[in-house]
Amino acid sequence: MYRTHTCGELGEKDVKSDVVLSGWVQKVRDKGFVVWVDLRDRYGITQLVFDEERTPAELLAEARKLGREFVIQIEGEVIERASKNPQLQTGDIEILVKKLKVLNQALVPPFTIEDETDGGTDLRMKYRYLDIRRRPVKDNLIFRSKVTMEVRKYLSEQGFIEVETPYLIKSTPEGARDFVVPSRMNPGQFYALPQSPQTFKQLLMVGGLDKYFQIVKCFRDEDLRADRQPEFTQIDCEMAFVEQEDVLNAFEGLTRHLLKEIAGVEVDTFPRITYDEAMKTYGNDKPDIRFGMQFAELNPIAQNKEFQVFNSAELVVGIAVPGGASYSRKEIDGIIEWLKRPQIGAKGMVYVKCNEDGSYKSSVDKFYDQEDLQKWAVATGAEKGDLICVLSGDTDVTRTQLSALRMEMAEQLGLRNPSEFAPLWVVDFPLLEKDEETGDYHAMHHPFTSPKPGQLELLDTDPDAVRANAYDLVLNGNEIGGGSIRIHDKNVQSVMFRHLGFSEEEAKAQFGFLMDAFQYGAPPHGGIAFGLDRLVAILGGQETIRDFIAFPKNNSGRDVMIDAPAAIDEVQLEELNLRLREK
Repeated sequence: MYRTHTCGELGEKDVKSDVVLSGWVQKVRDKGFVVWVDLRDRYGITQLVFDEERTPAELLAEARKLGREFVIQIEGEVIERASKNPQLQTGDIEILVKKLKVLNQALVPPFTIEDETDGGTDLRMKYRYLDIRRRPVKDNLIFRSKVTMEVRKYLSEQGFIEVETPYLIKSTPEGARDFVVPSRMNPGQFYALPQSPQTFKQLLMVGGLDKYFQIVKCFRDEDLRADRQPEFTQIDCEMAFVEQEDVLNAFEGLTRHLLKEIAGVEVDTFPRITYDEAMKTYGNDKPDIRFGMQFAELNPIAQNKEFQVFNSAELVVGIAVPGGASYSRKEIDGIIEWLKRPQIGAKGMVYVKCNEDGSYKSSVDKFYDQEDLQKWAVATGAEKGDLICVLSGDTDVTRTQLSALRMEMAEQLGLRNPSEFAPLWVVDFPLLEKDEETGDYHAMHHPFTSPKPGQLELLDTDPDAVRANAYDLVLNGNEIGGGSIRIHDKNVQSVMFRHLGFSEEEAKAQFGFLMDAFQYGAPPHGGIAFGLDRLVAILGGQETIRDFIAFPKNNSGRDVMIDAPAAIDEVQLEELNLRLREK
């Protein structure tokens, strides 16, 4: 028996008990006449004591040889601590050690395994197995497990069936690049790793399973951004005989359940706004509604003056920053320089201070009088003491820039409280988006998303006006889930493929199996997929998904711990009928 108890469960009730503990040496403190050892396992830390009065000299000498991260087993008696530690779960007791066995020695770790470590991100990712021993990382993984269990529990109780779908599938041209897998038994042919189980879950609806879910790995070979992984986990769900309202209600229930059980928060309402409203009011399709600073379009009251910057702009738009009138000129210049960074790309910013005496001081006083600036204040909802920030230019670009500024100001002002949760549905997305370079249309979500009822005919006359029967669930400024009502009719799906530039032959080659299935009685169906990694991070009060993944990749898509991706042996290349091109 390696242990009778864990290192996190003993207390005063156990005094005088004989116990066996196993774990890692967290710290050794040698005071000469006494040696204290902190023993750590997944459950906590227990202090061990060896002293000259009660410990045999040989055992005391063994204790002094212990190093950090040695794996040991001890037998001893639980005694009451003379100096108790209220910060420690087991701080009322310690173990007077009678036997010590070293199960495995350890090298000195490359960073200290403490809550606050001296190891940088790259070093800790290289030795991730050591990083997991640290309480913050360990607790994040336990938290993720708890969320996953609650998801399974809730969906199972709602009648959803968990079904595993294949990982080796067919490559399709839609979405991001596929990771491809060569087939040894079929020379020159390749599998792809799924970007999502989309077509399979639709086929399960054709198969009559009615309610499906899966917690599933997905893969996308796309250019990486910070906090994006080439492999990620989805809570993938589909339902038959449903309309949009049915899906939204079902997954409001799941989200409400998770917020209550995991975060201890009751959420009553899930507001809904259209995609167009989101872009006009917040500048993006995943707005954080925990705070205000909504956009106000100022064209009618800011243009047709002598300020040519505004007159020549497609859009003039502003926000009111609460309390911002107290900013110094240096602080405002800092905001402007932040906007001018290449990541944002703004050329400048016009500002108005709303003074406490009711007057206004702006960077464009030469062109606008107090009456003009008051109209700006009314439009933006600015009050005394606020700062109005105004950007101008092309509509899409300017909205994106002001959205970034809105989030930055909220961060600086402490308005993004991680313990506050504000869910929001964004609905009525455009069905198609146009590539400005080629003029071709692409599906904004995927080619199986149905248009809103009655809008199919607009595909031929005004494709930009067609709205998708699609919806995203946003939480605290992050998209945590997205889905749609699917096309379930072969003829409608054919029309959709045609508008996406597929020839009849291409559509049949890529998706013939799905089109064939629709001919055998496909029910109306729809679903949603949640990004589990991001959902867990937000529920945990953070936004960095890497902290909640056991073995994450870095920003270059590499696993620095196992050094992958890596070259493979020439023999393997031969077996797979692959040849590296000679330079």
